[in-house]
Amino acid sequence: MIRIIRLLGAALGAFIGLGLATASGQFQETGTSYGLILAGWTVAWLIVGFAILPYLTIVPATWIVRSVQALSTAEFVTAVGGLIIGLLMGLLLGAPLSNFPDPFGRWLPLATSIGFGLGMVGLTVAKRQDLIVAAEAIGIFRRQEPSDEAAARKGDPHIIVDTSAIIDGRIAEIVESGFIYGTLVIPRFVLEELQHIADSSDTLRRNRGRRGLEILAKMQKDSPTPVEIVEDEVRDVAEVDAKLVALAKRYSGAILTNDFNLNRVAELQGLRVLNINSLANAVKPALLPGEELRVKVIQDGKEAGQGVGFLDDGTMIVVEGGARFIDRELDVTVTRVLQTVAGRMIFAQPRTE
Repeated sequence: MIRIIRLLGAALGAFIGLGLATASGQFQETGTSYGLILAGWTVAWLIVGFAILPYLTIVPATWIVRSVQALSTAEFVTAVGGLIIGLLMGLLLGAPLSNFPDPFGRWLPLATSIGFGLGMVGLTVAKRQDLIVAAEAIGIFRRQEPSDEAAARKGDPHIIVDTSAIIDGRIAEIVESGFIYGTLVIPRFVLEELQHIADSSDTLRRNRGRRGLEILAKMQKDSPTPVEIVEDEVRDVAEVDAKLVALAKRYSGAILTNDFNLNRVAELQGLRVLNINSLANAVKPALLPGEELRVKVIQDGKEAGQGVGFLDDGTMIVVEGGARFIDRELDVTVTRVLQTVAGRMIFAQPRTE
């Protein structure tokens, strides 16, 4: 298409060059030199037409089409309505302004219409939500409630996955267990962040990033839960966490993360958050004071005489007076259970015969 436009521009430029030469009368004399000058003049205009016509037609048209496509339906409708209102206001104010003497009477109505039209477009787009609420309040229109059938067609819930949940590694086992229902959505910018971590100079970060990429590839191939990588981008937002929150709102879904700060921000904005650490704490076996366990003491505790051991799920057990049993297994009785931000902590004492 652009090639045809360039050829048309070349032809148009040649005609303009010949027309200007004929109208000016400077190339009417005969002779070889004048013929060469006329030919050079025409070729110059042909080149100008060939070079600039796409920038006067296709490039502006493409920009306008893309800008319109980027607008939501509400933005487009309010922009058209605002333009019509602004032009009507400019027309009403332009009538008396046309009585001014030239050149004011000629240009002031046009400038007024353009100013009011563009101003009302910006104003109505910026206040579109308030205008919709006002229109609903006075009964101009009413939003259609989604039917059960339409809700069913909407499909499974979409869960936006954060980078921290991927590099954590436990997401694969959770998905394979069938606890997550819906579609896991991996935004392209999360994949890019994961690749950046995998290319890090720090060995630990690099290994975690590569493990995350391997887990993601395995989930795409074998996971019972669909995994979808989307190209959606959030304009005018730089932070990854803010992009994730915006995408979760767009998909009317939830966020799967292991990030405490993202968890809090998403909850404050009314989003559902699936936190892997919270899930891990929730599925740990419930222990009550008086229950008996067998644990291996592996190190000294914080306080004098204390020993520390761990259950299979990573829960810390502080054994009072267990320092003398380091590297030994012993039966203990649970005395109290504390729930902390980092997880659950169990205090116990060696069982007496």
